[in-house]
Amino acid sequence: MRRFALAGLVALTLAGPAFAQSTTVVTPGPGASTTVTIAPDQRTRIKQYVVQNKVRPFAMRERMAVGTTLPPDVELSVVPNDWGPGLTQYRYVYSDNHIGFVDPSSRRVIEVIE
Repeated sequence: MRRFALAGLVALTLAGPAFAQSTTVVTPGPGASTTVTIAPDQRTRIKQYVVQNKVRPFAMRERMAVGTTLPPDVELSVVPNDWGPGLTQYRYVYSDNHIGFVDPSSRRVIEVIE
């Protein structure tokens, strides 16, 4: 049992730098691409907002994943201005401790923060 715990700790230690990087999301649109960068400090600020403001989670039937299109019954929320530039054009949904950024015109998930 200790071996598994130690192996998990080593894996997390080695993967740490990868988790600290910012994420750039490229969303293809009609005839153009949009690039969004979510830095680690932005991710932290977004998670804190959801917890502090007690955002009510939406119970989805399936797990939210990048590239999926959300059905019309999923309620999308407006992204606050203080989450950072470039994100306000999207909407978000909070479900199962995940925050998903959604292109409102297509309802397609472009990024998921766990």
